[in-house]
Amino acid sequence: MSSKLEDFLKDIQLVSSERYDTISAIRKLFHQAEVPLDEDIKYGGIVFNVSGYLVGGIFSYKQHVSIEFSDGADFPDPHKVLEGGGKRRRHIKIHDPKDITEKSVDFYISESVKPYL
Repeated sequence: MSSKLEDFLKDIQLVSSERYDTISAIRKLFHQAEVPLDEDIKYGGIVFNVSGYLVGGIFSYKQHVSIEFSDGADFPDPHKVLEGGGKRRRHIKIHDPKDITEKSVDFYISESVKPYL
């Protein structure tokens, strides 16, 4: 883990231990993806890249954590949780740690790396 990422996570933990736990749980799911991901801090959040291509990220907001998917518009959405109307990006809002399971975040992370398998 880079010192930049370590500092970012420490700052979040100081603000809210629950937010830190939520972000850590989501990070763990990204790291369990079938494709090795590079992790960095960009755009005010934690981003995940495969071979230099941004596949997704985790961003902390005042009322929620957002999981962003660069090509989310191409994903199937059987759980009807993807939000956004842009050309490519979609996101999932996490208001409570239980949303991670209830919104099947692991499914969408798998979709984000599927093209790189």
